[in-house]
Amino acid sequence: MTTSSSRRAAFRERVNARNALLLPGVFNAMSARIAVDLGFEAIYITGAGVTNMSLGLPDLGFISLTEIAEHVSRMRDAVDVPLIVDADTGFGNAVNVRHTVRTLERAEADAIQLEDQVMPKKCGHFSGKGVISTSEMVGKIHAAVDAREDANFQIIAHTDACAVEGFDAAIERARAFVAAGADILFVEAIETPEQIASLPKLLNAPQLINIVIGGKTPVTSQDDLARMGFSLVLYANAALSGLKAQGRLDENPAIVAPFSERQRLVNKPLFDELDRKYATD
Repeated sequence: MTTSSSRRAAFRERVNARNALLLPGVFNAMSARIAVDLGFEAIYITGAGVTNMSLGLPDLGFISLTEIAEHVSRMRDAVDVPLIVDADTGFGNAVNVRHTVRTLERAEADAIQLEDQVMPKKCGHFSGKGVISTSEMVGKIHAAVDAREDANFQIIAHTDACAVEGFDAAIERARAFVAAGADILFVEAIETPEQIASLPKLLNAPQLINIVIGGKTPVTSQDDLARMGFSLVLYANAALSGLKAQGRLDENPAIVAPFSERQRLVNKPLFDELDRKYATD
């Protein structure tokens, strides 16, 4: 059986190869087993998927660290491929991030994603997001790097600044996150093919790109993303067999529920209404 240290070291090498490894989104042990059975070499434990499937709620920060850690442990018992975990904002400040890293590393995750949104966070392809300061996020990354026991346990720094402050601001944040020790960068919700192509040229670090079917980022083929130099290609809400066969998935109601339909099913309009109702001036 693969040890955690050898698995993480091999995954770091794969990330550094920058050949657009496909990551399907999974939300429980059975979906993890299905992904591995289809031939995926690593999987992404999606916070949106766990929230939607376990609670029937939209991705608005309802899942706790304890719940995510339980899912990670169950999936690790089910599969032996690398597990990348959506850890949202780290469930608090930099001190909370330290605890999050220690908890998820012990649960046998291989990498975690931390994002720079204000709490409570929202799905990166929703409107109305807010971001914390660059300096606060840098502090979280420092805490994450200091907390890990295995140097090959990778930290993915996710920025939502593109939708809030613009593309150039997102690039500057990402550079600061690399300087703080982030292993992989994730610039969320970029909106044009030109922005996609420019990211590997502007940022000298391995990068993850998130393709949300029906979301803000244009669907781009795995081959094209590999040529550009992306390390990881995430489809967090994809039909797994079609994704593995084609290397991309476009919005098609016959294959996967459209993004807007998923939000209707988990009653997101209600929470938008509540957000407006209880908003402060």
